[in-house]
Amino acid sequence: MKVLFINGSPRTNGNTSVALGEMEKVFHKNEIETEIFQIGNSDIRGCMACGYCFKNGKCAIDDIINQELAAKFEECDGLVIGSPVFYASANGSLISLLDRLFYSTSFNKTMKVGASVAVARRGGCTATFDQLNKYFTISGMPVASGQYWNSVHGRKVGEATADEEGLQGMRTLAENMSFLIKSIALGKDKYGIPEKEKWIMTNFVR
Repeated sequence: MKVLFINGSPRTNGNTSVALGEMEKVFHKNEIETEIFQIGNSDIRGCMACGYCFKNGKCAIDDIINQELAAKFEECDGLVIGSPVFYASANGSLISLLDRLFYSTSFNKTMKVGASVAVARRGGCTATFDQLNKYFTISGMPVASGQYWNSVHGRKVGEATADEEGLQGMRTLAENMSFLIKSIALGKDKYGIPEKEKWIMTNFVR
């Protein structure tokens, strides 16, 4: 079993790393493998709405999404998305990456467990939390919850280590996510995954 972290912070060892690192310890205790994909200062373009992925099964922009991340996403059992809060929302580079990653990959994401984490100096965590969770819910991915909205606070690098409640929330989230991943694995063995109807697309303007 494996959990993939996507760290949307441009800072390699910033407060988002502190939050995700607290979760990683719990996953290892539960014998779940982890990998952290750090966006850092990568040049990530947004979706061009060109339709290339429908015909070719991958994004037209041949960058880290095609070259690395899509395959990692496909093989993982759980995905944790962590973002610093910029202007009461997630990092723009992260959103560009997630738009293209989720839209251009055609593999079945049903029953991969998702969790989102927001890190801020003060405000905007719940808006960011809601924003990130939408990627999971449109994809048939169960969303893991913790003991509060998944947020950690800190401004200066490393300051999040003083947010004891926030870090406890990360540990609780990782424990709950571990349980879900293991339970779903057992359920898949016995029952398989839910069958999907053919998608009905209803446009509001005709």
